[in-house]
Amino acid sequence: MNGFVLWMEQHLMPVANKFGSQKHMVAIRKGLIATMPLTIVGSFFTLFQNIPIDSYMEFIAPYSAVMDIPSRYTMGILALYATFGIASSLAQSYKLDSLMCGILALVAFLVTAAPPTRVFEDVPDVINAGRYINLANMGAASLFGAIVAALLTVEIYRFFVSRDITIKMPEGVPPEVSNSFVALIPGTVILLLFWGLRHIIGFDLNGFLSNLLMPLKGVLAGNSLFGGLLTVFLICFFWVLGIHGPAIMGPVIRPFWDMSIVENNEAFLNGISADELPNIFTEQFLQWFVWIGGAGTTLALVLLMVFSKSEYLKSLGRLSLLPGIFNINEPVIFGTPIVMNPIIGIPFIVAPLVTTTLSYFLTITNVVPMMAVRLAFTLPAPIAAWLSTDYSVMSAILVCINFVITLAIYYPFFKVYEKQQLDKELELEEAA
Repeated sequence: MNGFVLWMEQHLMPVANKFGSQKHMVAIRKGLIATMPLTIVGSFFTLFQNIPIDSYMEFIAPYSAVMDIPSRYTMGILALYATFGIASSLAQSYKLDSLMCGILALVAFLVTAAPPTRVFEDVPDVINAGRYINLANMGAASLFGAIVAALLTVEIYRFFVSRDITIKMPEGVPPEVSNSFVALIPGTVILLLFWGLRHIIGFDLNGFLSNLLMPLKGVLAGNSLFGGLLTVFLICFFWVLGIHGPAIMGPVIRPFWDMSIVENNEAFLNGISADELPNIFTEQFLQWFVWIGGAGTTLALVLLMVFSKSEYLKSLGRLSLLPGIFNINEPVIFGTPIVMNPIIGIPFIVAPLVTTTLSYFLTITNVVPMMAVRLAFTLPAPIAAWLSTDYSVMSAILVCINFVITLAIYYPFFKVYEKQQLDKELELEEAA
C-alpha cells in the first residue's frame, strides 16, 4: 500500500496538479463558478412558482409570466454570462484588459451562437416585425460554444497586444480611452473571424461542439450509473491524493452539470413532473444525496470523531461539525488528514460509491424525484434535497439513510485509525 501511495505521489500528482493549474482550465472553472449566484437566484424563483399549496398557486397564477422572468434571465442565458466570466478570468491571468476581453468575447459568442431572426410582418398579439434573438441560443446548451468563443477571443487579443499590433494613442490620453483604441485591431479581427465562420462559411460552431460532446454529457451528467460512479470516484480519488477534486474535474464536467440542471429546471418550469425530468446525475444529485458534509460524505466521519476517545480526533470533530453541517469539509480533510491516508481514504472513496448507487436505483424506480433546481451548497443536505426535488419528503429521508450507511462504512476504518491516534497520544504522555 505504501509503495502504491508513493508511486501516486511521484507520478500522478504532478500531472494532476499541472492540469488543474493550467491557465485555460482555471479560467473555465472560475468563469463557470462565477455564474453560480445567478443560477441559485433563478432556482429560488422556480421554487416560488411551484410551492404545492393550492391557494398559493391560485394567488400567483396571474403573475406567473412576470415571476418567470428572473429564471429566464439567469439560467435561461447562462452561456452569455459564462462567456464574459471565462474571458475575463483568462485575460486577468495574462495581465490583459479583462473588461475589454470580456466584451469582445460576448460579441464573438453572440455572432456565432445567437444570430438574430428577422420577422418581416407583424403577427397580431404574437410578434412585431423586426429582429429578435432567441434566448434558447444563449442557454446552457451553448456552454461549449461559449467556452471556445471566450478562450479564442482572449488568445487572439493577446496575439496582437504581445506583438504590439495595436493603435497607440498619445501620452496623456486617459487609460480607458487608450485601451479602447488598443482593442480596435484585435476586436475587428475577432468580429470578422466569428462572423465569417457563421454567416459566410456557414459553420455552426456551437452546433458542431454540441453534436461532438453531447454523447459525453449523456455518460457523465445524464442517466448513466457508470458515468456517475466514475465522476464520484475521480473526485474522491484526487482528494485522497491531496488534490482538490472538483478543481481537477470542474473544467471537464461542470459544463455538463450546468446543462443538466438547466434542462431539468426548464422542463420543470414547463410542467414536467420532478419524477420525469431528463437528467439524474446533476451536480445537485451528488451534492445532496452523496456529498453529505462535503466530498467523501465526511459528516459521518466528523460525527464519529466527536465521540472519539482520542483527544485530538475529538477536538477536530468538534471543530469540524458546524462547517460539516453546511457542507464545508476542508478542516476534516486536511486535519485528519484524509490526504495520503489509506485507512480513512478507503471509506472516503467507497462510501460515496455505495450511496450513489443506492440513490440512482431509488431515482429510476421513482421512489425519489430528480433534482429540479440549484440551491446554495451550504444548505444542510436534508433540507436542500427536500426543496430541490419539488418538496419530496422521501428525498430528505434518503439523505438520512445515506448518512447512516456512510456512518457504518466509516466506522471500522475509523476505529483502526482511532487506535493509532490513541497509541501516539499514549507515547507522547509517557515521553512527557
